[in-house]
Amino acid sequence: MLKAVILAAGKGTRMKSDLPKVVHTIDDKCLVDYVVDAARGAGADAICLVVGYQADVVKDTIASKDVVFAMQEQQLGTGHAVKCAKDFIGTEGETMILFGDTPLITARTLQRLLAHHKENGNAVTVLSAQVDDPTGYGRIIRDAGGRFVKSVEHKDATEEERASHEINSGMYIFNTKELSLALEEITPNNSQGEYYLPDTLTVIKNKGLRADAFALENAEDISGCNDRQQLEEAAAVIRRRKAEGTCIS
Repeated sequence: MLKAVILAAGKGTRMKSDLPKVVHTIDDKCLVDYVVDAARGAGADAICLVVGYQADVVKDTIASKDVVFAMQEQQLGTGHAVKCAKDFIGTEGETMILFGDTPLITARTLQRLLAHHKENGNAVTVLSAQVDDPTGYGRIIRDAGGRFVKSVEHKDATEEERASHEINSGMYIFNTKELSLALEEITPNNSQGEYYLPDTLTVIKNKGLRADAFALENAEDISGCNDRQQLEEAAAVIRRRKAEGTCIS
């Protein structure tokens, strides 16, 4: 079984709107609905939205009605958000973790991520990409042989680690049992005092299981919409894809 957990609890203050960020629209379709469709297209059997800010507005506005919801009362980090969906996650199969404000993610990219995950026998695989300016993003750290070592948040990274231009998209595929166990071990021992989901990679790797990163050739698919300018940029990409007939490929 493949499940998908989509994080959609944030307010999105940079949008300068009272609406939750994930219900802003591109071509009359909510941002989170694009992500739900990508998850379904990748084969997700069940989908859970983690909601928080104006949860009822999210539930009433989105077109996707065959999803379940988990409530995040406090914003205590991505690891905490996923913990809020632990009853939905369970212990069977695989679980994808996605963001509700990334409408450019495609079913094809998620299918490739899942294939890489299974072919390499990974317990967890993070979706990554090389970018020109990684400032503010979590970094993927690899050894001299190109093997995954860890993911580290920008604020907690050393200068050497910040030199990496491979960023963590925040999207993952986990062995569900290992995700459930790792969530119990992460702590808010960091500069933000939050529960970081990337810390589960270290927990899993320290058990002798395979943690890996699947790097995209182009970072377009993992681009988020944090403000009005990024929303317009994403809209332009979606319209271009529709014109090319590649919107969900």
